[in-house]
Amino acid sequence: MFAEKSSSHFVKGAAILGIAGLISKLLGAVYRIPYQNITGDIGLYVYMQVYPLYSTLLILATAGFPIAISKIVSERLALGDVLGARKTFRVASMVLAGLGLLFFLLLYAGAPWISRVMGDEQLTLPLRAVAWSLPLVPVVAIMRGYFQGHQNMVPTGVSQVVEQLFRVIVILISAFWMMNVYQDAYLAGTGAVFAAFPGAVMAILVLLFYWQKNTRAQRRVLRQQRKQMAGNESQLSNRAILRSIVVYALPICLGALVLPLIPLVDSLTVANMLQWSGVSEEMSKILKGVFDRGQPLIQFGTFFATSLSLALVPAISEAAAQGQQRVIAVRTELAMRLTFLLGLPASFGLALLAEPVNVMLYGDDSGTQALAIQAFTIVFATLSISSSGILQGLGRVMLPAVHLMIGVIVKLLANLLLVPFLGISGSAIATVLAYAVAMLLNAVAIVRHTGARFPLRTLVGKPFLAVCMMSVVVFAVDYGMLALLTDQIGSERLLHAVVGLTGVAAGAVVYGISLFLTGGLTRSDLRLIPKGERIAALLTRLRLLREEVSHGETH
Repeated sequence: MFAEKSSSHFVKGAAILGIAGLISKLLGAVYRIPYQNITGDIGLYVYMQVYPLYSTLLILATAGFPIAISKIVSERLALGDVLGARKTFRVASMVLAGLGLLFFLLLYAGAPWISRVMGDEQLTLPLRAVAWSLPLVPVVAIMRGYFQGHQNMVPTGVSQVVEQLFRVIVILISAFWMMNVYQDAYLAGTGAVFAAFPGAVMAILVLLFYWQKNTRAQRRVLRQQRKQMAGNESQLSNRAILRSIVVYALPICLGALVLPLIPLVDSLTVANMLQWSGVSEEMSKILKGVFDRGQPLIQFGTFFATSLSLALVPAISEAAAQGQQRVIAVRTELAMRLTFLLGLPASFGLALLAEPVNVMLYGDDSGTQALAIQAFTIVFATLSISSSGILQGLGRVMLPAVHLMIGVIVKLLANLLLVPFLGISGSAIATVLAYAVAMLLNAVAIVRHTGARFPLRTLVGKPFLAVCMMSVVVFAVDYGMLALLTDQIGSERLLHAVVGLTGVAAGAVVYGISLFLTGGLTRSDLRLIPKGERIAALLTRLRLLREEVSHGETH
């Protein structure tokens, strides 16, 4: 009974964090579209030049620490050592506060030099503006880790959503204000990156609210422990706590650090290489902003893989701890197949509808070719994220980081080679190559460590056949509706919105039906979603879903 309750509590906590993370990521992707509409491509350029560097420093200061702190705190609480849990919090607070302050000073003082490296000295002010949040964010990370150690995921989830929501509101209001009053995209970008500071303040306020409730609940336990220990401190020393935090956090930190390095490579190379090839400074900034239009769309396309990865780590870890190799292999194969089933049509759909989507969201067709190329990042990035989750669940925490770092090196070299000749399309190709390399390396490692097999007919053949059917329909809808509606709808943006949304809807329907008809999606797959059995029964009656012999996991 206790095990069932613990398992239920864990699943509920993971669900809370997963939903909060997805909402935060959704907000983080969507706001860039109205932000670009307000500030133009120069405003988006300023934001995307600065934010990847901030993200890198942020990860160095915080990533992995909430997990490390939650692990140590939960261990101390399991032993009944509430004082040890509190001591862990104090030690982590001092370390991370010092780290946050150090990074603030480095970024603030080094902003003029960094802006020169990026080839644009006007970026000094935005770089200094974003630095102000660095001392606060570690505090947020520590408090979230402490609550997670108590198996209380609600404060983390609520604070994540509130932080992101408030940050997005500040970004859009400040951008609107700066552009209307000063007509200055650099000031708008400065306000956008500074929004991380009030966002962190709101997160701290939310966490303090829950902290106060938690403190009241624990006072009685603390008083009892202090009497029992007769004034003695927890047996856990400061050095032991610090060593444990570093051991747990460092691999996760290094793994997470690689993710913002790909956009950081673009920040450091794209505008510089364009200027080196003869493009004017002003045009190189505009082109970099145009290239960055693809970022929110790619981020949106990887949502499923991110949520699946959150579920994969504990699921694979549990099977690995029990030595259930067959279960690991089945879960691995299923996860990779489902990821591919969604990543492939997202890539092809965006590539085919790049022009109407570009005009619909951003007002013109600038950079459509680069956007169409970037679309294929989605399939490789989603597979890379899911495969990273599998390897982490197996305890191979550093492997995905190493593989993605190799991808970053590929990205850097490809940017240097391709951007001078192909412009921003060259950078788009480089991004696709980077994620493809990381994904292939992860897949090789998974086969080696799990024994999982990925038959091409099932994994690639059936989904690819369904995508081909979908592509024919999307292509026909795109060109057919443009021919029919161009003279009927006066607004170009509205025209492309109608064409784009119709193409997406038609593509989704045709792809879904094609998957069922080809056997690419099965009854077992549908069981994984809410009310999946009812959906399967309906599709079977409609003769869209084949009957199958159950082949569940081996326990």
